[in-house]
Amino acid sequence: MTRCDVAIVGAGIAGASLAAELAPHASVVLLESEDVAGYHATGRSAAFWSETYGGPGIQPLTSASAQSLRNFLQPLGSLHIGRAKDSPAIERLLRDFRDTQVELRPVDAKMVVPGLRPEWTLAVWEPSCAYIDVAGLHADRLAAARRAGATVMTSASLQEAKRAESRWRIRTPVGEVDAAILVNAAGAWADPVAERAGASPLEIKAYRRTLAQLRTDPPAPSDLPMVIDIAGGFYFKPEAGGRLWLSPHDETPTDPCDAAPEELDVAVAIDRFERVVDWRVAAVERKWAGLRSFAPDRLPVFGWDALLPGFFWCAGQGGFGIQTAPAAAALCAALILDRDVAYGLDPSRYAPTRFS
Repeated sequence: MTRCDVAIVGAGIAGASLAAELAPHASVVLLESEDVAGYHATGRSAAFWSETYGGPGIQPLTSASAQSLRNFLQPLGSLHIGRAKDSPAIERLLRDFRDTQVELRPVDAKMVVPGLRPEWTLAVWEPSCAYIDVAGLHADRLAAARRAGATVMTSASLQEAKRAESRWRIRTPVGEVDAAILVNAAGAWADPVAERAGASPLEIKAYRRTLAQLRTDPPAPSDLPMVIDIAGGFYFKPEAGGRLWLSPHDETPTDPCDAAPEELDVAVAIDRFERVVDWRVAAVERKWAGLRSFAPDRLPVFGWDALLPGFFWCAGQGGFGIQTAPAAAALCAALILDRDVAYGLDPSRYAPTRFS
């Protein structure tokens, strides 16, 4: 039996970041179902940081995370592009972020993307968008948690959790854990974990997202920014050696699983890409898929369960969990430790009680 103050289910970026925040102030055990931490969504990220990604409800968390992420970001820039029919979406993007510190400005897309087809006439430049070193950030948060005394248990899926006398008795394949607080940071598995603990699920759904690494002719320019279809049909960004990472921006509902790419989704991505630029796809060198999980309103869920004492939600981060991890972890740690929330964030907008 391992005894602790806080047991966190899930050692991806959400759980690892929260463990690093909590461990200096409480004893923490991090429970990871896989053999290695970060195997699912964290390890399959598109690896970019964008203040507009996820919409205005996510932007405060993203912007608040910028300073903590500075050692893991490299300049990239993002270009939101569209055709004439997409002008309402372009106007909505500008309107949604007009009263924030996010810099957005209309530009001539042809000056930024060589070979762009003529119908793509609308473009908005987002200069703050950056590459993010996901593996480096995740390793850093795990290391920080361990230095502060946290225990990381792998192959430790939550099989059952029962609450008695204000404590949790948690059963895993590698041993039992006794904890005062149980944190659900299980990503796509958040609802099943909640049910095993006796909490009501919040309808957090998993969706598959596909990515492919391409070699193109001509090779992708090294100074190419992230290019995003304002209508949500694709995004692509440059990688080393003239390669591209391309996604069809798919959201295919699925049960929580070890996601794998579908050939059709890769073909759709390439077809959409070739309708944007006059480059030839010379080869698909790699392809993979990951899971993104959303609550019904597509905002994350941070806070105490409405009905079950000692059960805390840190879930529903969609595809923006990495870029918001520092601020999200700070917010959750403040709620768990009963301290003031930093960054001027309003925890009520993310509270699970909004679904009650």
